[in-house]
Amino acid sequence: MTGARQVGKSTLLRHAIHDAEYVTLDDPEDRQQAQKEPKLFLSRFKGRTIIDEVQYAPELFPLLKMRVDEEQRMGQFWLSGSQQFHMMKNVTESLAGRVAILGLAGLSTRELLGEPDALPLEQRLSTTVKALPLGEVFERVWRGSYPALHDGRGLTPEEFYPAYVQTYLQRDVRDLARVGDESAFLLFMQLVAARTGQLLNSSEIANEADISITTVRNWLSILQASGIVAFVDPYHSNRTSRLVKTKKLYFLDTGLAAWLGGWKTAEALARGAAAGAFLETYVVSEVMKGSFNRGQQPEFTFFRDHNDREVDILSIGSNTLVPMEVKTTSRPDGRTARRLLLGESLKLEQGQGAIVCMVDKIYPLSEKVNAYPVGMV
Repeated sequence: MTGARQVGKSTLLRHAIHDAEYVTLDDPEDRQQAQKEPKLFLSRFKGRTIIDEVQYAPELFPLLKMRVDEEQRMGQFWLSGSQQFHMMKNVTESLAGRVAILGLAGLSTRELLGEPDALPLEQRLSTTVKALPLGEVFERVWRGSYPALHDGRGLTPEEFYPAYVQTYLQRDVRDLARVGDESAFLLFMQLVAARTGQLLNSSEIANEADISITTVRNWLSILQASGIVAFVDPYHSNRTSRLVKTKKLYFLDTGLAAWLGGWKTAEALARGAAAGAFLETYVVSEVMKGSFNRGQQPEFTFFRDHNDREVDILSIGSNTLVPMEVKTTSRPDGRTARRLLLGESLKLEQGQGAIVCMVDKIYPLSEKVNAYPVGMV
């Protein structure tokens, strides 16, 4: 199980696999033994075992492969870490065919509203579900999704995020990535947060951070590997040569991006120039959580051509196109709705799409496009 720090990986595993022995490589002694004497370390565990923060000891993976092959017991080892396993060196080769990789992000809005089994968004664009009141949407965006901010202790973003980022810089960035200048990396994170929901422009970030493009790419891979950011690919096919080929960049947690961006209150964020980008980031991250929580990897794209015609989310299943556009408006119109009717031009069946926006109920804008409340995401 992979995901950013403090999204609840250990808590979930310990709750679900309650009879397993638990060890975390955050413990310096256990980490040293796992790194220096991995065979001796694994010999300590006979039954079902949870190994937390396993990214600190990649030396374990070849030996785990041997144990699994010898004993042929399903579910013997449960591994969690704040670095994506498929991006860790040699992991794919060591455990190919022997491991299921599950992603975990912060709490989804459906979970917070008591509807964890709701259908994924792309399948319920005509269905009413419990909604956040419109006045609470940007509070949700600004606060973010880390469980510690929703567990009833009253922890505020101003208290949580500085400590979170400091821990991230000291443990993941310094220990795993060997980045020597933490202040430079923090500035880089702030610049990236200011660009959430936008097309990736590595040259622009490099110029503002005063680092090379190669460093930007390396540092972005660190943010991606540790579950801080995600990229969405543009839709493309052999028939659409005039489409933009650049990826879009998203923070997986809008609260972290808001804190890094210096947004002090939800009201300031809602009134600011970045409101649209943050609302889009929020919806995209919720769609991703819907995939993660079903044990799947997100499989959607975005559409943009050289005439700046853009649709934020394209979900394609069984040759059917489900488009979604995110807007801060409370009065979506038919002209915007028509921009979502891409099925014919992309040679796909046009499915039910939606403009996800600041309305309080679902209503049709056309036969194939609804206005959909962002509170129901």
